[in-house]
Amino acid sequence: MGVKSKAAAAILILLLFLGSLWLYGGLDYHWDSCVKGYNQLNKLHQLSNSSVVDGAESQLELCPGQTFQVSLLLSHLLDAPTHNSDVLLQPYLSSWDELVKFMDSLGPMVGLISKEIESKTSIIRQLALTADGNPEAEVDPDLHSINSVNSQGGGTKNKASVHTSAYHSVRSMISMELNQGLVSFHHQTDSGSRTLLRLHRALLWLKLFLEKLAETPVEGRLRSPSDLCREAYKSTLAQHHAWYVRKAAELAFIALPERGFFFRLVCVQNQEELSKVLHRVSRAIGEVYDRTQKALEENGMLDLP
Repeated sequence: MGVKSKAAAAILILLLFLGSLWLYGGLDYHWDSCVKGYNQLNKLHQLSNSSVVDGAESQLELCPGQTFQVSLLLSHLLDAPTHNSDVLLQPYLSSWDELVKFMDSLGPMVGLISKEIESKTSIIRQLALTADGNPEAEVDPDLHSINSVNSQGGGTKNKASVHTSAYHSVRSMISMELNQGLVSFHHQTDSGSRTLLRLHRALLWLKLFLEKLAETPVEGRLRSPSDLCREAYKSTLAQHHAWYVRKAAELAFIALPERGFFFRLVCVQNQEELSKVLHRVSRAIGEVYDRTQKALEENGMLDLP
């Protein structure tokens, strides 16, 4: 094995080792060593979301041949907020299911990060499942919303009160866990609130990355997704990471696909169409993020160990 091959192998091993520290103080669970492969698309699919140029708020369609579906992500995000400034956990976690697929599509090294995200969503789902010893309390990853109601008219937002599980929303989960002493402000726990904080931090990173990817500069070349992702990371998650974790993350971002890949990923043809789609998604993420931020802040949970 040559020097270059040995160096590449060493970097890979380092990234695998440091992956479990991705969200320092949060993504600290070990995962299976298998890494999802990445198959680059060989040809363009039918660009079903090109119609966004004609109407910024037109409905996004399913993208043929794709695992990640931006239309489903947007739908889950829009279902999450409730009328009382709360966030329903089921559509929130379903949003993460799509974001995990998004990260998996960016290559095996970013896919390592998504494995830790999945471990966090699984913790909250299991807590919901066992809260009352009732299977119906589970936050089902396959349902579109926590209440199986018609999405036309009222949607899920007006019927959130139908569900009585302590884990049906961000605020109900926080309230119950505080009342039962499940949250520690001094040491690490497996509480849903602490787990939510780690997801919350990662959500800000992805929100900023998508916003940067949607930027259309007046003059000059568009920056590479790799640079944009690294920049978004430095201003968000990097603030919670040790030096060696930051360096490992930056190495992982080097292998991100070029911009044309993202056109295909959301079924658009150019940067203008991509911007319209991603702006809608980032606004929806922002609404969920802001509500979660407020709930965590009001309860002094922004720095849980």
